[in-house]
Amino acid sequence: MQTPLFPRWHLISLRPQGRHDALRAAARRHGGGVLALSTCRLEPIDDARTRAGLAAALATGLAIFTSPAAVAAANALQALDEVAGLHAVAVGEGTAAALRRLGTARTSQPTRMDSEGLLGLPVLQHVDGRKIGLVTAPGGRGLLQPQLEARGAKVLRADVYRRRPVAPSPRALAALARLRPPAVVALTSGEALAQAFAQVPDDQAARLRALPAVASSARLADKAREAGFGTVGVAAGPRPASLVEAALALLGEYPGA
Repeated sequence: MQTPLFPRWHLISLRPQGRHDALRAAARRHGGGVLALSTCRLEPIDDARTRAGLAAALATGLAIFTSPAAVAAANALQALDEVAGLHAVAVGEGTAAALRRLGTARTSQPTRMDSEGLLGLPVLQHVDGRKIGLVTAPGGRGLLQPQLEARGAKVLRADVYRRRPVAPSPRALAALARLRPPAVVALTSGEALAQAFAQVPDDQAARLRALPAVASSARLADKAREAGFGTVGVAAGPRPASLVEAALALLGEYPGA
């Protein structure tokens, strides 16, 4: 379906700069548009400490990758298909697909694409005394490390990229001011949500809170309610198609809703 000249509805995306295309394409298939409201950009880290940390994480033989960006940043430092015996664990389908594209031979992913789903994987159940790599960004997936350490694992963390705060563009803020319902805020990161409310003017923040939101996990949905959203739906996961389906269900426009 082509995007109509005037989309019937909108998703407000808080994803980092340059990371909106897949969500935009998913919304377009259902006559929707995306308003990109980025408050950060992703920046790879390349220094001696990061390279050493990544080498140690990969040497464990069992490494968790928390996002496609983590996969890309790690591969830029060390070709992942050359790491012998690596069992790569992906938080979700997008991360797993990124690993497979790079030729990583052994990859696992949960059906439930969030930290809780990942922690339910059989490979992470009996890890007392086991070293596990965690390839991520500062502030990312805060639940994983303490939970794994509570199970007795030694987590070797490698922060291979960072999220740099950026001010929302004047164009995006002007578009938000003009936006009229139906519209839904798409949430895939608690950090992005916090940054949005820290950087968006108060009147615009109030406009966001007045809209319904769809979150990629139940835990993130709780954060959205704590942030002041009154109507919050939970998507099946962080995939763009899942977020769009949940958004349309909230709007009463998805078949079967």
